[in-house]
Amino acid sequence: MNHFEPPMHWGDHEDVAMALYEKFGDDFSEAKIYRIRFTELLEWVLSLPNFAGTREQATEGHLEQIQAKWVYEWRDNQ
Repeated sequence: MNHFEPPMHWGDHEDVAMALYEKFGDDFSEAKIYRIRFTELLEWVLSLPNFAGTREQATEGHLEQIQAKWVYEWRDNQ
């Protein structure tokens, strides 16, 4: 964990997506990312070392944005 990185919150869709890509790499293809249940995605985001948001602050909109940005991140790395 990089202690110099500012904490991430729900609105930091791109940063969260990049962190998820770093964590899971190519374990998830584009199709698999889109099939992830939001309940699962929520838990993964909350478990990121630099994530400071809370479960109560999570919205479907945030989760959708994170999922979409994660797909872009995956594509960029192919």
